[in-house]
Amino acid sequence: MAGPSTPAAARPLARGLRPWRLLPTPAGTPFTFAYAAVLALTSLFASLADPGLVHDLYQGSSTDVAHLVRTPVVVLPASALWIAGGVVSPYAVTFLLVLTALERRMGGARAACVFLAGHVLATLATEVPVGLAVLFGHLPQTSLHRLDYGISFGVATSVGALAGLLRPWLGLSVLALMGGVLLNDLFAFQDPMTNWGHIIALGLGVAGWPLARRWQRTYASASPAAR
Repeated sequence: MAGPSTPAAARPLARGLRPWRLLPTPAGTPFTFAYAAVLALTSLFASLADPGLVHDLYQGSSTDVAHLVRTPVVVLPASALWIAGGVVSPYAVTFLLVLTALERRMGGARAACVFLAGHVLATLATEVPVGLAVLFGHLPQTSLHRLDYGISFGVATSVGALAGLLRPWLGLSVLALMGGVLLNDLFAFQDPMTNWGHIIALGLGVAGWPLARRWQRTYASASPAAR
């Protein structure tokens, strides 16, 4: 005797629900998968290595004004090899989900451009004013050596860009949730420079909606199976 059949309307929905696509895979999202592997390794190293050595590496990778003036080509990518707070940081989980979704919609190279553009531009938007403030005597010289590293600016920009590619109700919900979290951090006033950087980064992602949507259409037409 045959068992109860699945209703016809439910079968397409069941086929459409593929929760494993929320996480990166080597074939489907190679950029996110490879980057996540690197971040996992650096986080593991940071948790096991001598704290003094880890601090020195953080300092050497910091995108503070002093390093940006001397070695910008080194510290800008190096600072994005660490997760502030390690793998338990909320930005680590957000990175996996958001970069995976972004790469599935526009491809690895374009997703990388979104992430890196946010990382670089938000860093410059926060550190250049610090340098000018020190130059004109409004901040002490020690501000030139402020410890600044991590993936959060790139993640915030990616969230902003992804919100423009989702269905309107979902995209606006994601944007409101992320914006609320960032504003709450800013009002807490624990690290206002970095908090402003997160808001700027989110705004950069939103400002890039026209380009992100064009990239999505181009990627979808070139490789429909990737969707």
